[in-house]
Amino acid sequence: MVQNTLQERFKTLHQTPPFEQIKEDNYLPAFKALIAKGKDEIEAISNNPELPDFFNTIVALEKAGSQLGIVSHIFFNLNHAETNEQIQAIAREVSPLLTEYSNDIWLNENLFKRVKQVYDTINRAELSAEQVQLLEESYKGFVRKGALLDGAARERYRAITTQLSKLTLQFGENLLAETNAFQLHVTAKEELAGVPEGVLEAAAALAKSQNKEGWIFTLQFPSYMPFMKYAENRELRKALFMAYSKRGNNNNKHDNKELIRQIVTLRVEKAKLLGFESHAHFVLEEHMALHPDKVNSFLQELLDASLDVAKQDVAEVEEYARQKGLEGQLERWDYAFYSEQLKAQKYGLDDEATRPYFQLEKVEKGVFGLATKLYGISFRENKEISVYHEEVKAYEVFDADGSFLSVFYVDYHPRASKQGGAWMTSFRDQHRDGQGDIRPHISIVCNFTRPTENKPSLLTFNEVQTFLHEFGHALHGMFSKVTYESLAGTNVYRDFVELPSQIMENWATQKDWLKEVGVHYQTGEVIPAELIQKIVDSENYQSGYATVRQLSFGMNDMAWHSLTTAFEGDVVEFEKEAMSATELFPAVEGTAFSTGFAHIFDGGYAAGYYGYKWAEVLDADAFEAFKENGIFNREIALKFRQEILEKGGTAHPMTLYKNFRGHEPSIEPLLKRCGLKK
Repeated sequence: MVQNTLQERFKTLHQTPPFEQIKEDNYLPAFKALIAKGKDEIEAISNNPELPDFFNTIVALEKAGSQLGIVSHIFFNLNHAETNEQIQAIAREVSPLLTEYSNDIWLNENLFKRVKQVYDTINRAELSAEQVQLLEESYKGFVRKGALLDGAARERYRAITTQLSKLTLQFGENLLAETNAFQLHVTAKEELAGVPEGVLEAAAALAKSQNKEGWIFTLQFPSYMPFMKYAENRELRKALFMAYSKRGNNNNKHDNKELIRQIVTLRVEKAKLLGFESHAHFVLEEHMALHPDKVNSFLQELLDASLDVAKQDVAEVEEYARQKGLEGQLERWDYAFYSEQLKAQKYGLDDEATRPYFQLEKVEKGVFGLATKLYGISFRENKEISVYHEEVKAYEVFDADGSFLSVFYVDYHPRASKQGGAWMTSFRDQHRDGQGDIRPHISIVCNFTRPTENKPSLLTFNEVQTFLHEFGHALHGMFSKVTYESLAGTNVYRDFVELPSQIMENWATQKDWLKEVGVHYQTGEVIPAELIQKIVDSENYQSGYATVRQLSFGMNDMAWHSLTTAFEGDVVEFEKEAMSATELFPAVEGTAFSTGFAHIFDGGYAAGYYGYKWAEVLDADAFEAFKENGIFNREIALKFRQEILEKGGTAHPMTLYKNFRGHEPSIEPLLKRCGLKK
């Protein structure tokens, strides 16, 4: 019998995945074998002749299929960060198998009877708070995944969930293909006036790698965004903007419109089967917001506070553009360009002025150093730990007392095999078993500016903030200190999960931290106080516009997932109506936002995208505790770690938040921070 690495416990340091031993041909046999093993474990629990109790039913269920979980983490992480046609084909085959396996658990009548018996009869006073939480989540999990359905409804639920697993996967594949399909190839240097030297260098390197003359710009963010901000050639800006904004809306084999129709319709039907009015009602039952009405009123409250400011922001840029000779309408492909110029005029600041001070290696050191200051933890690169791509680095993370805390992988640069954006994920979540505390394997995946032949990777200030954001998620995973894996780390309500990430972004505008992280890559000069002041002064530049733009995404999401009947309309017209209250520009024919909105159609944010703004309320209020006591205050950091970062999903988020802060969050610090309230 051929040995399959994926079917065994890894014999590596910290049991990390031995990526160099894993072959793509290993995945499918491993999935099939581990699904079969998982089914046997579930069968043993559901047919156990002993009376059901917390340990032989709830805990046994929690532990079933553990190796399958590890292999799923590995495979789907690679499908996002280092995919290829073979991996995508395996994903299309495996996703329905995993959905079927999951349904076989949640719809197992004998198993649910045992869970319900424990839920109905156990004396909760004999359980710890975490055990009670696991019991509640286990029972609720069955109910929310169809255990109370019977007959035709049960079979329909199976069919819907299987189909959704295929459709959402296809959405992501289409978006990646569309992103990779377009290149702006320029051969005349005069057409690239205004584009910074470092950006040109990267574009030239890409062209050279394809044996082409000139410069190639792509729809990956480190290429796309600087071009939109600095290229004086309006027609080329428009070409790049249109390509980016039409992804998934090109009426070709990668078009996402029909997928959206099917996804939202199936989500409505699934919600109705489970007794909910809409998918949003279903999702929000497990969020702090609880109900669509509360989300919509929250979004409206922020819109009321920011819309006039946003209109002023746009008018200010438009007036500036006119002074600079713009004729006709200020279009979407003009906004970043003139906005960046105006920022430079008002504050003497643009991304290119700060970029030389934010060398990736120094920023990494500064971010790690911030964690050391706050929490006492340390990072040690270990090149013996296997990685899935040569650019990935693996660190061992140690606690203040020297004990091992986590493995931490970092994957910084864009590739054709990697999806866009930035995210944190895990290869293994923290939990406890018979062998003690099983520490997590955490990863952050980004798309930061690449190094070139002549320059190291130099980050924009926005990329520095993104690093801090994803690192905050990573700390949430690393610090986890719970017993049960399903409650560990970032396994919390979706509108709470962004608190640990977004609070870290606050340090990006703190002078004391910027002085530590900002070092000129050539001269070694510390970022000047004057430049730091400009960063701080410009913190709220265009904040009204930025707020309204973010609200438009949340409103789009809520509109799609508040549907109560099948959707048969026009995707572009629907989103236009959904986002109309936030619209600051005329519509552009042929563009669509939803067809590229991976967060809600290929991610976990359906009916939850508002959570970014919701968590901003939490993080602005929480950071006040640091501002009141010192931004590097170890005591406050320790309290944040103990009350929030270590607890995972072992208690209700509001309980955890009040344990840290002493009161419920107020929206006032956010409005003040964004300059929306004096």
